[in-house]
Amino acid sequence: MVDPRMLKLWLGIIILFITCPSIAAGAFVGFNIGTDLSNLPSATNVVAILKAHQITHVRLFDADAHMLTALADTGIEVMVSVTNEEILGIGQSPSVAAAWVNKNVAAFVPSTNITAIAVGSEVLTTIPNAARILVPSMNYLQKALVASNLNDQIKVSTPQSMDVIPRPFPPSTAAFNSTWNSTIFQMLQFLKNTNSYYMLNAYPYYGYVNSNGIFPIDYALFRPLSSVKEIVDPNTLLHYDSMFDAMVDATYNSIAAFNISGIPVVVTETGWPWLGGANEQDATVGNAETFNNNLIRRVSNDSGPPSQPDIPINTYIYELFNEDKRPGPISERNWGIFFPNGSTVYPISLSSSVNVSTNSSGVFCIAKQDADSKKLQNGLNYACGQGQANCSALQTGQPCYFPDTLQSHASYAYNDYYQKMHTFGGTCDFDGTATTTSQDPSYGSCKFTGSSSTSGSGLFPPPALGPVGPSSQGSSIRAFSFGFLLVVFLSVVMADVNISTSL
Repeated sequence: MVDPRMLKLWLGIIILFITCPSIAAGAFVGFNIGTDLSNLPSATNVVAILKAHQITHVRLFDADAHMLTALADTGIEVMVSVTNEEILGIGQSPSVAAAWVNKNVAAFVPSTNITAIAVGSEVLTTIPNAARILVPSMNYLQKALVASNLNDQIKVSTPQSMDVIPRPFPPSTAAFNSTWNSTIFQMLQFLKNTNSYYMLNAYPYYGYVNSNGIFPIDYALFRPLSSVKEIVDPNTLLHYDSMFDAMVDATYNSIAAFNISGIPVVVTETGWPWLGGANEQDATVGNAETFNNNLIRRVSNDSGPPSQPDIPINTYIYELFNEDKRPGPISERNWGIFFPNGSTVYPISLSSSVNVSTNSSGVFCIAKQDADSKKLQNGLNYACGQGQANCSALQTGQPCYFPDTLQSHASYAYNDYYQKMHTFGGTCDFDGTATTTSQDPSYGSCKFTGSSSTSGSGLFPPPALGPVGPSSQGSSIRAFSFGFLLVVFLSVVMADVNISTSL
């Protein structure tokens, strides 16, 4: 017979596991997607790149309808943004805020998994005159979400730069610029009351280049520090292995200075440029590769900064593509990790088990269905000859020989050439006989260059190898598992109770 008190205890434990995803959920690494580039891929191709590389979280700098439509039914968690230009209207009118939510959020959920609204970008330091309407804008948007019954799913916050903290080191004494005390206090109260989080743009690159040699570059790049170079907070004696961790901790301590706690910090921007001008000698491919790969490893260990070790640091890398139309120094246009065709600027491991090299692309080059046969033959001859494509798989008895058609063979050769040469200016054209596709053309044992598919066909590699957040696939599986266990447990309990009652 089941003791009712034990039944309550077990039910409580099961409910605790089901309702606390943070117990098993890990930190995620997402990407910012800027659009200020001259050869921006279509929204469909952008999403193909995200899926091919198993990217589970993105931040848009606006609320582009084409992107939001393309992201539908992908499960990718999306942060949309109110631009700085839109804040003035939203902050002065609840009806404008409601219209913005209806047009840019409510119209796309639940198909598109929108989970956050970023209000402006570094408003306090880039357009300080708008500080007075920043929190009203957030409040009006929150009320609009409540009216649409979306406030539990979607959080409202506003990204701020490290410039709002004038002296971030040592982290224990960090504090926000007192000029904005009133606005920041109201903002923190809003975040606390709505269970939202602080959005931080943290760039160790700038922290290092502006430090005039005070900090070693290894500290900025997550490299191990020798004992004589260890960075220690003199007040707390906490050791900081990276400038990234110190910046996050400086933000936690600045929040604590207002006697407010329980607001997580999410890094909405960080990264490292891979190319710079003559006076930007630290903007190199090697440093960018080191920083971003070490960043992913750091975030993926699910720990927080020294003062908050139990709070993982969810992070968005800046950025997906180079934005070549941005003004400013050369480095400003070279933060992207991916080229528009889906290949990477440098090898990057998006998780501990997935290594993405420059030949691993979500975009393939294939022959057009209605292409002229003579032009196809010329294209095939060029790719396998002067183009130096590896066409050995097309030989008799090799995996890609069948189907023995001109179009099939040309597709394989075109793609091998394209994957190897597009970073050096090679195109997918072949006298108009070729086109790009996001669908992996691999089949059976014939694997096209750039394919990471294990099944040999299909649009994309299997998902769920990359980092996932609380509401991504990992938690869905956990929820199903716990739900299934709950049903089984209750079935056993009820059977026992019925038997005991009958006896």
